Amino acid sequence: MPIVTVKSKYQIVIPRAVREQIGVSVGDLLEARVERGKITFTPKALVERGLLESLADYKQGRAYGPFRSADELARSLERESRRLRTRKPKDAA
Repeated sequence: MPIVTVKSKYQIVIPRAVREQIGVSVGDLLEARVERGKITFTPKALVERGLLESLADYKQGRAYGPFRSADELARSLERESRRLRTRKPKDAA
């Protein structure tokens, strides 16, 4: 079990083996709590994973919009639906 030292500004270094086990990287957020006399750190995200995936889709062009109205959204969905229905399957080449 690795031992760490509390530095002068109350900083500690998380040992590499521990970081790799939990998947913590530079810039990640950790929630610090006291539980039964022990300090625990839990990885946290400020943004939900689904939202992050949506943002990645948008950045890579796999999204539509923004729309000025619900009608504009509905028309876009209808166009995309028609386009997908008329697309030739990849197996029927």
